[in-house]
Amino acid sequence: MTDAGSSPDSTVTPPRLANRFRGFLPVVVDVETGGFDWNRHALLEIAVAPIELDENGLLVVGEVSSSHVVPAAGTEIDPKSLEVTGIDIDHPFRNALPERAALEAVFAPVREALKKHGCQRAILVGHNAHFDLNFLNAAVARSGHKRNPFHPFSVFDTVTLAGVAYGQTVLARAVQAAGFDWNGEEAHSAVYDTERTAQLFCKIVNAWPSPLPSAAAPSP
Repeated sequence: MTDAGSSPDSTVTPPRLANRFRGFLPVVVDVETGGFDWNRHALLEIAVAPIELDENGLLVVGEVSSSHVVPAAGTEIDPKSLEVTGIDIDHPFRNALPERAALEAVFAPVREALKKHGCQRAILVGHNAHFDLNFLNAAVARSGHKRNPFHPFSVFDTVTLAGVAYGQTVLARAVQAAGFDWNGEEAHSAVYDTERTAQLFCKIVNAWPSPLPSAAAPSP
């Protein structure tokens, strides 16, 4: 029995992100690179966005962190890749960090988000996610970084999710099908692609019935 004057919802436990994905924290990642071979080509830019949970139990995009990366010694850059990304390796304002420092710059906020949400490990969310994960893992191995918060092989891939939800597998088309704007001039920036991929992931997952009992049902 509820005491007179008390709210019937006062004892409801707010949803926790740790309960949503079996202790994993989804973190959207996008990398820009010097080619397609993660064992040979350089990592040039990386951005991450931890996924948050609002008071209604719906996924929302967290703060984006990013870093440009100094090409690691021994790695190569295909000029055609630079034509696609628009990255100027020698631009004075690129503010690129050495690979290990760049990884730490984006890993630190991920570890903070893990602690905040009571999650045990981050799981990479990406569009063609194993491409991003393979470059991430290669950079971790090259730099000898010992505190990689990401699961070494499991991912959530928005190519598959968008294919099921919207019949689209190209990021630009999937984002537009989800009802978001797409700016082709900003595409192939790690920050921009991370933001749009994160919005896409949240939109698709929020439309799926949540296992969290206190989560609000999404609007039709």
